[in-house]
Amino acid sequence: MLVNILASGSKGNSSLIRTKKHNILVDAGMTAKYLTIKLNELNLQLEDINYILLTHTHSDHVSALKTLVKRANPKLVLTEQMHKELDFLKDSEHIIRLENDFELENVLIESIVTSHDICDSRGYIITEEESSVVIITDTGYLNQKYFDKLQNKSIYIFESNHDVEMLMHGRYPKWLKRRVYSDVGHLSNQSASFYLSKIIGPDTKLIALAHLSEENNTPEIALANIKSYFAEHNIKFDNIITAKQHEQTELKIND
Repeated sequence: MLVNILASGSKGNSSLIRTKKHNILVDAGMTAKYLTIKLNELNLQLEDINYILLTHTHSDHVSALKTLVKRANPKLVLTEQMHKELDFLKDSEHIIRLENDFELENVLIESIVTSHDICDSRGYIITEEESSVVIITDTGYLNQKYFDKLQNKSIYIFESNHDVEMLMHGRYPKWLKRRVYSDVGHLSNQSASFYLSKIIGPDTKLIALAHLSEENNTPEIALANIKSYFAEHNIKFDNIITAKQHEQTELKIND
C-alpha cells in the first residue's frame, strides 16, 4: 500500500491510496487541474482512479468531484445523506451506498461517524493485508467508542487544525471562532495530540497532521505541540510530519 496526501488544508483536501488492485481517492478537493497535475507526478491519470470515498460534502472536499465523475467515471462511496447533498450525482450509476464496513476484493473499508456541522461526515480506516491507514479530518471531537477500532494502525492522517490561542486572538469573527472550536468544528493541536496518544500503537509507522489552518496554525506549532504532549506523557514516537496545502506528500508504509 502507498499513500499520498495530494492536498490538505482549508482550500482543498484529497488523499490517494494505492493498493495492489485499486487507486482510491479519499475526497476530491482543490481543482480537477490541480489533482491531474499531482496524479501525473505519480505517473497516474484521472482515469486511473477506481474509487472515490467522501468524508463529507463541504466544498474543500468535493470541489473537483463533478469533473472527476465526468472524466474518470469512478465508483463513488458515500452515505445516503451525502448523496442527497450532491445534486449532480442523482443520476449516477456508480454509487456505493456506505452503510456498513465492506471489502473491495482484498481491501477492507471501515468508517466511523465524525462530528462536523453538516448532514453527515465520516472518517475512514483502509486496510490491505498488514497495512492500514486512518483518515480523520473535519471533526470537533472523536467519540471514544471508536478508540478500539482505530487502535494501532500503520499510518494516521489526522486533523490538527488550529492552535487555540491563535484562534481566539486571531482575526476570525466571534461566530466563526465558536464554530471552529465547537464539537462540530475542527480538532485543535491539543485535541489531536490527546486522541493520537490514545490510539497509536507498536505497529504505527507514521503520523501526518492534516487540515492545518493557514490563519490559526503553523506546521512548527502543530509539531511542537504534539511532540511536547507525547514527551509529557512518556510516549516514545517521533515520526510525525505535517501535510501541505499545495504539495503532495508521500507516506510509505512498506519499503
